[in-house]
Amino acid sequence: MPNKHRGEIAAELGGRQRTLVLTLGALAELESALGADDLVALAERFGSGRLSARDLTRIIGAGLRGAGEAVSDDEVAAMTTEGGAAGFVKIAAELIAATFDDGAAR
Repeated sequence: MPNKHRGEIAAELGGRQRTLVLTLGALAELESALGADDLVALAERFGSGRLSARDLTRIIGAGLRGAGEAVSDDEVAAMTTEGGAAGFVKIAAELIAATFDDGAAR
């Protein structure tokens, strides 16, 4: 069961329910992979609304690894989810919101 207070989300990927979280290590991995200089640049990139399929794979893979799964980006790319590509966009958006939303809007 995901702990929303820690930024965890649940998603069905590859036919099973999984937990994802962007830990500090996962965020550092994304900074490096996406060429972002810092967390602000990373958040701005996410906020642009322009994410490639490769970006989605990296975000979801980092989230799975942050939650303790030993999974490569290639394995994530081969997974399926309900809704196809739109489903992956939804998962990434939910994960990003859980990571960067401070709850002020609630």
